[in-house]
Amino acid sequence: MEVGCYTLAEATTAAPFLDYAVCLDDSARPANHSGDWPVQGQVYPVRVVDSRLEGIPLVHVLTFMGEAPYYNAFAPHRFQITHRLYLN
Repeated sequence: MEVGCYTLAEATTAAPFLDYAVCLDDSARPANHSGDWPVQGQVYPVRVVDSRLEGIPLVHVLTFMGEAPYYNAFAPHRFQITHRLYLN
């Protein structure tokens, strides 16, 4: 399932957990990127979603907003999943 700006509400509706990831690489921001950008060393709630367009899993930062074509999705090399919290 590929989405635009994936929200916390949508993520927890789709699956009963939240993943958290630390940003490892905030360099090389594309010139045409419009919206939020991660900061190296910061931890964010994320959801990893397979992209039909890119053919790879993308990391969606759930608290970010962005416009097409990137929305709030980033290449997986920019993040490392640190932990998963299951919701009761």
